[in-house]
Amino acid sequence: MQITEIFKSIQGESTYAGLPCVFVRLTGCNLRCSWCDSEYTFTGGSKMSEQETVAAVEHLSPNGGLVEITGGEPMLQEREVLPFMRQLLETGYRVLLETSGERPLAQVPDEVIKIVDVKCPDSEEGGSFNLENLQALKPHDEIKFVLASRADYAFARVFIREHDLTRRVNAILLSPAFRKDATGSRDSSHCLLDPQQLAEWMLADNVPARLSLQMHKFIWDPALKGV
Repeated sequence: MQITEIFKSIQGESTYAGLPCVFVRLTGCNLRCSWCDSEYTFTGGSKMSEQETVAAVEHLSPNGGLVEITGGEPMLQEREVLPFMRQLLETGYRVLLETSGERPLAQVPDEVIKIVDVKCPDSEEGGSFNLENLQALKPHDEIKFVLASRADYAFARVFIREHDLTRRVNAILLSPAFRKDATGSRDSSHCLLDPQQLAEWMLADNVPARLSLQMHKFIWDPALKGV
């Protein structure tokens, strides 16, 4: 696998937010979201074998625990990442997969918890989600919408209803996008969409979703990598 970084931090998003987690960040992405905060993963990285990568995870978290496979887009390396996920599961780790859902997900092991980021219009990658992946979702999976505007919120609200997401997944996450150049202060002033405004919309519309803030960007400098 081509890997940008492996590190241990606090899980900043999803229903697993706040838990210690090892992150395996793969190199390469076929999307170019307008607010992307990990453009450094598009190229570069280092080639690592499955055995080397598992060993790196075990070094950081020797007694099992939570591992997130992210990117970039990890499913671009499907041939290598599928057996890697199976090996982690067999070794006793709980595995999260962060993906855009643009690549097919049917072959992902059932035990892996998929956190699927459905792209909204302001990402400039709207429409990239593969609707066939709705059939691959399991009750423990999660769907995330990163929002930068009222239009993004409206898109997410309609998508949730039209595809009956509350029946399909464990959690639906609405997350305000952060500015790509965010640095310094650790507060919501860096969000493209004010979390308070989003919360008020959600309450007014009784949206069956969870407001999700990127916890790590409030703990550390938003520009800091490897956290």
